Amino acid sequence: MTLKMNQDTARLQGAFLLADKLCVPSSLSSLQKADWSRVGRPVLEALREICGGEELCGRPTASAVVWLKTLVSSVWLKVLCGETGEDVETAWRENPFFPLQNGLPEVNRVVLLEVVKSTATARIFAHFLSSLPHSQICTELERLVRHVRSDPTGEEDVALFLEVWWELWKGGDEREAGAEDTAETMFAGQFARLLAESSSASPQAAKRLKLDASDLLPSPPTADVLHVLLHALRDLKEHVSTAELCLQALSISLDALHTAFLADRAAVLPAEEKLRVLCEVVGVRAQSGEELGPELIREAQRDVQASHAPSRFQPGGMKLAEALTIVTELAQFWSGGGLLAACGGSKPSCSAFRLEQSVQKVLVALKKEEEPETDGGEKKALRGLLESLAFPAAKSLPDVSARVAAAIVDHRLDGYQDVALLFASERSWAARDVLWTDCLERNQAAFQRLDALLEVTAALQDKLRGEGADVSRCRRLMKVAADIFSALSLKDKNAALAAALRRSGGGLFGGSAPSAVTAGFEQELNMAFNCIIQGGGAMPAQGNLNTAVSLVARVAFQNPEATLRACCHSAVFNKGAFSLMAKILQQLHGLRGGVEAEDGTDGGPGGGALLCRCLRETIGTKSLSANEKEQLLEYLGLLMTAVEGGGEEEEERRSFVTPQEVANIFVLPNISTSGHSSLDVELCLRLLQTALSVDVPDASSRPHWALDCSPFPLLYVLAQLQNQTLRFVSVARGCRTARIHGVVSSQRVSVLNPPARCWEQPPEGAVPRWSMDAKELLVSVLTTLGRVVGAEVAAAPSRWSRALFWLYNKTAELDWTVRFHLKAVWGEHFKNEVPSSLLAVCDLPEQDWVGSDLPQYGQGTGLLAWMECCSASDHLRATMLSGLSLDQRRPDHVGMFSKGLLVALTQTLPWCSVSQWTRLLGVLRELIASGRLHVPFSLEYVEYLPLLDLRSFSCELRLSVLLLRAFQLLCGSSCSGWLPAEGWAHVGRLYAHAVRGMMSSVRAKLTLPSATSPKAPEPSCTSITARKLSEDLQETGGSPLKSKEEVETVPCQEVLFVLSQLFCHVQHIQVMMPGGQSEPLFLSSLEVLSHYEAVMAAFPLSSSPLESDNTRHFFSTITDNLQDPQMKAVLQQKIAQLVSA
Repeated sequence: MTLKMNQDTARLQGAFLLADKLCVPSSLSSLQKADWSRVGRPVLEALREICGGEELCGRPTASAVVWLKTLVSSVWLKVLCGETGEDVETAWRENPFFPLQNGLPEVNRVVLLEVVKSTATARIFAHFLSSLPHSQICTELERLVRHVRSDPTGEEDVALFLEVWWELWKGGDEREAGAEDTAETMFAGQFARLLAESSSASPQAAKRLKLDASDLLPSPPTADVLHVLLHALRDLKEHVSTAELCLQALSISLDALHTAFLADRAAVLPAEEKLRVLCEVVGVRAQSGEELGPELIREAQRDVQASHAPSRFQPGGMKLAEALTIVTELAQFWSGGGLLAACGGSKPSCSAFRLEQSVQKVLVALKKEEEPETDGGEKKALRGLLESLAFPAAKSLPDVSARVAAAIVDHRLDGYQDVALLFASERSWAARDVLWTDCLERNQAAFQRLDALLEVTAALQDKLRGEGADVSRCRRLMKVAADIFSALSLKDKNAALAAALRRSGGGLFGGSAPSAVTAGFEQELNMAFNCIIQGGGAMPAQGNLNTAVSLVARVAFQNPEATLRACCHSAVFNKGAFSLMAKILQQLHGLRGGVEAEDGTDGGPGGGALLCRCLRETIGTKSLSANEKEQLLEYLGLLMTAVEGGGEEEEERRSFVTPQEVANIFVLPNISTSGHSSLDVELCLRLLQTALSVDVPDASSRPHWALDCSPFPLLYVLAQLQNQTLRFVSVARGCRTARIHGVVSSQRVSVLNPPARCWEQPPEGAVPRWSMDAKELLVSVLTTLGRVVGAEVAAAPSRWSRALFWLYNKTAELDWTVRFHLKAVWGEHFKNEVPSSLLAVCDLPEQDWVGSDLPQYGQGTGLLAWMECCSASDHLRATMLSGLSLDQRRPDHVGMFSKGLLVALTQTLPWCSVSQWTRLLGVLRELIASGRLHVPFSLEYVEYLPLLDLRSFSCELRLSVLLLRAFQLLCGSSCSGWLPAEGWAHVGRLYAHAVRGMMSSVRAKLTLPSATSPKAPEPSCTSITARKLSEDLQETGGSPLKSKEEVETVPCQEVLFVLSQLFCHVQHIQVMMPGGQSEPLFLSSLEVLSHYEAVMAAFPLSSSPLESDNTRHFFSTITDNLQDPQMKAVLQQKIAQLVSA
């Protein structure tokens, strides 16, 4: 900032020149204090005109303040230039005040201080003084004191001194702190420059300095600001002649004493206390005619701050005892003169109130002070005197507090954040609808903090619960609260949501809002979710996700239950939306709690998390499609996954919904053996499986969550369901002697009555039939839960002993195989109970196994029980194989065992799940490989056996023949009525599964030099072309053309022979099966042909053209037996390609 010459500047310079002429024969450079009233009028009149004709003693305007600062700084620097001899050539370039300062006549300090006194600019003078170094402050204060004490000394001089003191104590204006171009900063810079130049002044300048050496005497080393001020006030005490000036002087001296000696740190006043003090000060000054505005409040705040914080002017050489002595002397002197009696008058004044505050602070501090030096009479005398003072009760107008608080918030005055919280929480102010609501709307940014938002929300709910609520104002407040919430951080949003859920009803509405107030919420909710679904997609970008989280959080803050219900509806019924909804809710973990009732219990029907209840209500009345069930499972699975908490700070991993909540709300109420529930049993099982597979943080540090979900009753229900999947088989278990396709059993072997009921449609109202996938799922869930509970039982067996015996006794009424799935629960506590017939074919240790006479298992059913055990689990399969009682040295035993096993296999096959069938195939392979199972191989599909080495393929060939024999029994006249179409489709899928396993085994034995084996096609694939295989071989460095020597070393001919046998077996079985349209077998035939074609392409010399033609003719002949023309045509086309390729 550089001052420019203009008309006002010239007018002010002319006024000083006129004043200088009025001093004749003297000048302003030697003016005496008493002469200012005679010569200073032109200066004051010019300044009044420049400032707009206003009185200089009032509250000046902003432009007037600028001129007053310019005047004071220019005159002060002019005085200093006269004392130091400033170089004009330097000043015009570096001094921003040069235009006005250079045109002024020479002046002395009397002119400066009288201008300050006459223009009421003590505050400006103190601000300039505050910007100087500490030593210079002391020097300038001493000069001010000399001027005040010089004759004549009046009340104006004392008032000037006190005002400079207090303004110096308050410090500069914080609004200008840190600025580089303020008048105070530039003044301090010029002051320092002039002092620096004076230290290296010329001899002429040094002589000039000697003429006024008394003005530049350095302060004593022990002098400090408080020392100068207190001693000066003691010298001026007799000039304090009015009560108002006395109260002001004593208040300032007590505050200086307190902040310099007794306050070691700033007193942190609560917002309520600070506001109370401000309101009383402002109220008293407002009663005196001052306007209640931001400047008045700001000045009151500076007064309060200066009287409670440690002073920047800490004492140097002065001690507390000396200060106490001076203050006590002053108080006693004025008290003796009757000046302090006015503080107890009936009419409150600002000075009296300030003195009361100062007295209270000093009395409290003196009681805590324990230094020996203060134990003298001064301390006691001062305390006694101060305690004797009486003060009138301050009375503020009823609306002053609310108006002051609103003004502080409106103008962002010091501490407005705390005042904003107080403003939001004061219910009496909230009752003043206009002021309170308007302030909130104007200053939403000031209330953007969690605690303030909660207070606003509570006040709004009070209004909604009251009678005759103003709908328009309530809607305005609701929007304000929602806007404030939207501006919070994610961490605070979650805290606000959690607090909203803890309130009765939850959310802004709280269950008590009139419909007129909430009329627009449904539209806002729909718009929010429409924007999310249409713009987010299944995999939104991070920015879109943040926007979606904010949208959902805003509506959830207003009505969490409706919002969660909308989230659940979108997650289940909008395709692909479950992932986005889960990600949103994982960020808003504040919504995870339940709404509590007033008695502290979990509100709402059924208890549990609010989201689970909303989801249950969403799906409870609808029949879910398969896709909707999948989305429900994925949705809950994601919500049960623990993630980092939403917010800026790192928090512990938590899940939005716990597995325990899912189990208690969705599984336990709906899983039953009756089949009557809102959710089907298979969906309940999948939910339980998902919950059990969730990785729970810190799971090892506490009991498993399943223990809080009635684990033993749940295990029993699951066991009952498992028993239901076996009930059709159990009914069919029996024994009789029979002839099946000419196979005569000389012993009593198990021949089941047809297990058709396993595939029949149940009667209306009965339990729905279990699918094989559901059966596997049930076994998996039962086993997993059994392991979990078993681990807890093993850790504390005495705690769970009663429950363990209860479960074991309850399962006695179920099928004997069910207990195998619960073995992990009771471990070694109980033996394995099996049919006695099993012990006749398997050697099992008596300490672990015990036989039981079951009516369904008579003589000859041992192998059936043995195969059921083999299919139950991998561990049981290993046990059964190792304990099988069979004398391989006796051919009749091996033959009878093989025939009995074939019958047992035929009986077991229809009700096996894929996993059970896989175990049985492993058993069959083991028995064939070990020679315990005899499967004669016939050449019914070939006229002659080529000279091939089929020993390495013996297991696959025998297994294929065994399955063929089993299907010949199953499809024979005595058993063909066992299964409906759905049952035949299932056994077809199981056989196709076995064929894929055999083909994989065969391919693994065909090593291709420098090439990779052809990849097996997926079950849905129809072919793998030979051209593709050839290209793959060439890319990997191999060649499809092999020499005769290579062909002889690679069993390619054997592989082709085995594949041809597999094809014939598959075709034969497909023709035998009722309907002959088994798609899995048709795809298996195509797969076999594709592999056959691939091997021929990789090894062209493995088969001569004649042999290839014979094979094609042979395959075509077998395929001609198919009934379905489309399947036949596709296979014939594929067979024709074998030669052309």
